[in-house]
Formats: sequence, structure tokens, C-alpha cells
Amino acid sequence: MGMFDKIQQLKELKKMRDQAMDIQKQLDGEIIEVEKNAITIRISLAQRVKEITGADGKGSSELAESINEAIKKSQEMAAKKMQGMVGIEGLKGLLGG
Repeated sequence: MGMFDKIQQLKELKKMRDQAMDIQKQLDGEIIEVEKNAITIRISLAQRVKEITGADGKGSSELAESINEAIKKSQEMAAKKMQGMVGIEGLKGLLGG
């Protein structure tokens, strides 16, 4: 595998990352509303909680922020775990191992 192939692979990786970010943006723009146990939750398809309204009609942005933080953390941990699984083999491929 020549140097050019490695550069090509890195370009592909960047392209995939950019596509993933675009998809994330699109998903974050689409919001669904779920009502359960007298609580209404508005959440984007990118799993970002936009609004939570209780039975008393009071909204809680603090609660939404906390949930978003938990989701974000879980996504980061999942990404790290997946990187660990794919990483070694993927890197070997990139380094021409």
C-alpha cells in the first residue's frame, strides 16, 4: 500500500465524518413529541431533548439539559467503545499493517 492510498483513506474517513455530522444536523432538526404518564417530551431524532412538560403544564429545561448531558455522555462512551473495537484493525489497515 503506497503513501497515496493512505492519504486517500484519510480523505475517505474525513468525508464519512462530514457526512455523519450532516446527518446529525438533519436529525436534530426533526422533532417528535411523545406523551407518556402525563409528561410530554419533545426530542429530536438525534436524541436531543428539546422540551419536557409535566402534567401541570410546567416545562423543565433543567431536566431536559440533564437528560441531554446523560445521552451525550452515553454516546461518547459508545463511540469510544466502538473505536476500541474497530480501532486496532482499522488503524492496522490505515498504516498498511
